[in-house]
Amino acid sequence: MAKVLVLYYSMYGHIETMARAVAEGASKVDGAEVVVKRVPETMPPQLFEKAGGKTQTAPVATPQELADYDAIIFGTPTRFGNMSGQMRTFLDQTGGLWASGALYGNWRASLVPPVLAAVRNKLLLQPGRPLRITAW
Repeated sequence: MAKVLVLYYSMYGHIETMARAVAEGASKVDGAEVVVKRVPETMPPQLFEKAGGKTQTAPVATPQELADYDAIIFGTPTRFGNMSGQMRTFLDQTGGLWASGALYGNWRASLVPPVLAAVRNKLLLQPGRPLRITAW
């Protein structure tokens, strides 16, 4: 049985919805055991609430458990051409796993750099869509 982790960050629930849909699709693959988890929120609770953040029910993952999965699917919004700070903070904590070799030599380890590069290079704007800036 292949253990699959769908790991996401979502402030307003949009990425959470997508993560659950991805997990539903992945769970239809024979032999896949799919788990949905989120990265910890780094914003102070009062600020998160004031900004309209949505409370989520998915359990919070720890960086150490990444080595327990056969496949990891990441979901994160983009912020100024990069992944969310919460996802970046989470992935930055995996240094010990890399140093110990827990992620080295498997496809998870080789997949992370291209995924990070793709997220960094993703366009925030689509041609033809109106741009509305509400705050700086």
